[in-house]
Amino acid sequence: MAAGSSLTRDAIERYEARILAYEQRPRRTPPPRATGRTPTARVRGRVPQHVAITVRFRRIVVLAAIVLLVDLLGSFTLAMMQPSNVPFGVRAVEWFRDNGAAWLVSDVESIYYSLNAPATGGRPLKTLPKVGAEAGSKFASHAPPPIAPVINPPLPGEGQWRGTGPLVDGVAPVLVTTFRPDPNYPQLVAGVAWIDVSRTWLALYPGRYEPPNDGSQAAEVPPQLRPSLLATFNSGFRLEDSGGGFAVSGQVYAPLKDGQATLIGYRNGTIDVRTWTGGPDPGPDIEFARQNLPLMVEHGQLNPALSNDSLWGMTLGNAVRVWRSGIGVDADGNLIYAAADDQTAQSLAQILQRAGAMRAMELDINYEWTTFNFYGTFGAGEPAKLLPDMNRPATRYLTPDDRDFFAVYAR
Repeated sequence: MAAGSSLTRDAIERYEARILAYEQRPRRTPPPRATGRTPTARVRGRVPQHVAITVRFRRIVVLAAIVLLVDLLGSFTLAMMQPSNVPFGVRAVEWFRDNGAAWLVSDVESIYYSLNAPATGGRPLKTLPKVGAEAGSKFASHAPPPIAPVINPPLPGEGQWRGTGPLVDGVAPVLVTTFRPDPNYPQLVAGVAWIDVSRTWLALYPGRYEPPNDGSQAAEVPPQLRPSLLATFNSGFRLEDSGGGFAVSGQVYAPLKDGQATLIGYRNGTIDVRTWTGGPDPGPDIEFARQNLPLMVEHGQLNPALSNDSLWGMTLGNAVRVWRSGIGVDADGNLIYAAADDQTAQSLAQILQRAGAMRAMELDINYEWTTFNFYGTFGAGEPAKLLPDMNRPATRYLTPDDRDFFAVYAR
């Protein structure tokens, strides 16, 4: 028994020693359970360098895009808040054109005008819009020949000149008429004005923003000159679009360029439309010079380059049919203004040629810029449009306007 008890006691003591050793062993912290998250320091340590660079680059791009967007929104908001007599939508389009999206505006305009191009043929007109006063002897002695009809039989009064209001030396110095210029489009109507330069004088005025200036100009017909005002009409393209020159009253807003069609007002009162060859400065004999593209008509003949789209407007070129306007001189040096909707550069040139222009140039285009107004009484009373479909009001230029324009006064 003693021997057996001794063995049993030894075994128990060894067992207890093992338990004690187990309980006193060094404890290890169990690894954290997976939670889907890893301490930040460990993530940075484990992300490959090229991934970190990509993430950093993306952050820079996003930040730059946000800064650019804020800058553009600020520029757009500031532009829309500036004084203007132009509708918001038109100003917004102009802003996009000036801020890197000219190509997009051009493509959208071309698509829009192409989809809305007039159809050939169709029911012919029965009457023409009435413009001006009744035809009569008050101007018959000095009026140019009637415009020969393009479509026969002509409508009543088609191509016949009419007076527009105040008389100078007993006759109306500004005459107007309408006619249908294209047998393929019998519903299109062109408006034409003839201005007697012996009884009138012409002035060019900078606009509020075009040409770019210091804002010192009134950008409207001066009130002190309105008692002799006879007519007003739009000028040419923006200078940045046409690349032409602009000078008035000794101030050169943009240097004149040789080869450009130029409407010139001399200090002796005569007017001319010709290709400029005199260098960047107009010289002391010239009161104003306004350039816009090449001549459309020269020596009574159409410019052969009218088929070259790139010469007739940076956005709409030659082929797209839109509102267009132009100015020329006849064989006696009198002015001829013409405008019509749905015209190409070539068809506008044909209108000016048929109206008697020996030399002619394109002025502004598109419905929001094409304007010719005349006045029934001195003092800018009874304003009227050359064509009723012209978009801007007949009082345009009697308040500040964004773009430069011309005014016709009685001598």
